Amino acid sequence: MSVDAEAEGDDRDLEAELATPEAGQVGVPVDAICVGCGRTRVKRATLEAMDQDPDADPTELEATDCTSFKHVCYPCQGATWWNPIAILTGLLEREQEREAERGE
Repeated sequence: MSVDAEAEGDDRDLEAELATPEAGQVGVPVDAICVGCGRTRVKRATLEAMDQDPDADPTELEATDCTSFKHVCYPCQGATWWNPIAILTGLLEREQEREAERGE
């Protein structure tokens, strides 16, 4: 289920957030909230980090089924726990389409 439209409702550019180094380089795009400062940002998290089967289809996951994961929070100045709000399947699908076009 794509929830990108819901998250975009607050005028955030999710694709731009995903493109920043702060989002990370490996994993599924997740909209998440930092437990330290309450900031909501797009982060990448592996399925294993969210206590999911590594072979699971990320487009079938619900954020409520995923556990918190550690990731850097720059305002908190270190690694903190992030609670998944949404699996950004729209961003994931667009990323996969671009990779397929490049032949990766």
